[in-house]
Amino acid sequence: MEAQILLRTIAVHRHSSSRQKNILPKRLFHTVSPVDIISSRRTINIGNNGGKIPSLLFQRPFSFTRINVIDDPSPPSPTKTPTTKMDFGMEIETMKKIVPLGLMFFCILFNYTILRDTKDVLVVTANGSSAEIIPFLRTWVNLPTAIGFMYIYAKLSNELSKSTLFYACMSPFIIFFGAFAFFLYPNTGTLHPIGLTDRLLAVLGPKFLGPIVVLRIRSFCLFYVMAELWGTVVVSLLFWSFANQITTVDEASNFYPLFGLGANVALVFSGLTVRHFANLRKSLDPGVDGWGVSLKGMMSIVVLLCLFICGIHSYINVNNSTSDSNPPEYFITGKKKKKMRMMESLKFLASSRYIRDLATLVVSYGISINLVDVTWKSKLKAQFPSPSEYSTFMGDFSTCTGIATFVMMLVSHVVIRKYGWGVAAAITPAIFLVTGFVFFLSILFSDSLAPFLGNLGVTPLLTAVYVGAAHNIFSKSAKYSLFDTCKEMAYIPLDEEVKVKGKAAIDVVCHPLGKSGGALIQQLLILTCGSLTDSTPYLGLVLLITVMAWLSATRSLDIQFTTLLKKYANVAT
Repeated sequence: MEAQILLRTIAVHRHSSSRQKNILPKRLFHTVSPVDIISSRRTINIGNNGGKIPSLLFQRPFSFTRINVIDDPSPPSPTKTPTTKMDFGMEIETMKKIVPLGLMFFCILFNYTILRDTKDVLVVTANGSSAEIIPFLRTWVNLPTAIGFMYIYAKLSNELSKSTLFYACMSPFIIFFGAFAFFLYPNTGTLHPIGLTDRLLAVLGPKFLGPIVVLRIRSFCLFYVMAELWGTVVVSLLFWSFANQITTVDEASNFYPLFGLGANVALVFSGLTVRHFANLRKSLDPGVDGWGVSLKGMMSIVVLLCLFICGIHSYINVNNSTSDSNPPEYFITGKKKKKMRMMESLKFLASSRYIRDLATLVVSYGISINLVDVTWKSKLKAQFPSPSEYSTFMGDFSTCTGIATFVMMLVSHVVIRKYGWGVAAAITPAIFLVTGFVFFLSILFSDSLAPFLGNLGVTPLLTAVYVGAAHNIFSKSAKYSLFDTCKEMAYIPLDEEVKVKGKAAIDVVCHPLGKSGGALIQQLLILTCGSLTDSTPYLGLVLLITVMAWLSATRSLDIQFTTLLKKYANVAT
């Protein structure tokens, strides 16, 4: 029994005890009743016993010449084998994915928070440095590094398996963060050319302070770049690519917000960890390098958790049939689609409205967070000039962010299920618009508010610090709970190559591109207006324009995403 369709031959075996049935992912199948399936070209009769056909065949632009349905001579079982479930109704197969993924996300965000807080303390409070170096770093150092990584990643994705690619990307972080604490930082006196940079500053003048400071504290700047890459590479690219690889859209909408609950508890514990090491420095003898002790402790934790993350990844690959060890293409014979080269990939991605809208979301977030973040950190250093005070505040800030994110995770699950993808995705830019507007107003009208704030026992500077902290807490909690979840759900219906390379281009390049774009805007405004404070009104205007573009792209993407889901739902039925 056979039927002609398009260009290729596939055999679908219906053995009740066959090896293929045991190892093929359940999500690739739709049950077929003993009736004809109507395609756009032909009618395919399955037979009288019913069977299963891979739904993947109808969800991707594959081409076939015929489908051979090979019946097992043994009669089908009259009863359906019940699915094994836990007491609270979750399938064991699902548990084997969701619990390890939640634990992996916990470890990744724990490291991310420690690295984020540490990089700011190192760069902002270093001798001769300030928050004004951050826009320069993000534009002229972070962005080229991210582009270079994306190029290497795209090349390696064509050569390595997904598991090997994951470990290859994790290895540089493990090596660097261990080496920084135990080798680079103890030798900063030798590695940092203090005398040379002092002479350069005297000759070139303060206009070249940015590049001179990068050279002056180059090992700290390298740490800053690697910490930024951890957020874009490990959090945005490696983790979510792996999660999307082994979950369906239904599982994602149910569990992405929920397993993020446990992961974002990491923000609370990592904030407490940073605060613990900040307080530890106070108890050391005056001759002991407190920062050196703290860095060795925190980076040891980071390296150990990196190894644990790799172990979890290996466990999931071994224990889940939808992982890299059993990819769907192993069971579809015929000619594989030729993978695109680097420039072909970029041209293809740029031609896709769906990918462009996704890129707009990520770039808009990067610009928006940077416009407020650098201004806030300049106020933060003015209020807390010493590394110990700055680090303590950042530890408390991370703890509060973790608590807020935990609450938002609970809310996000309800929002996505009840109101849909579009409403959930629009909440984050709305929060940016409101809280960012209030933050810039607190700076613009600081002199007018000074008498009133004095009666409350606070200064305008401290008020700006707390308002900026509130903006960051609310915006980042919305980002972790809603923005990231909605963004990752948007990748799932895409073709595999578009998903892999589009995600690499968007998450690894567009995110730092957004931050670099915001940083470049700040650099131009500082040169024009003279300082960050004087450029505040224009920063507020740029924030408004950026958020409007963000909301427009969200509406467009909501329509396209909903259309894709309806398309696949209709095919499945």
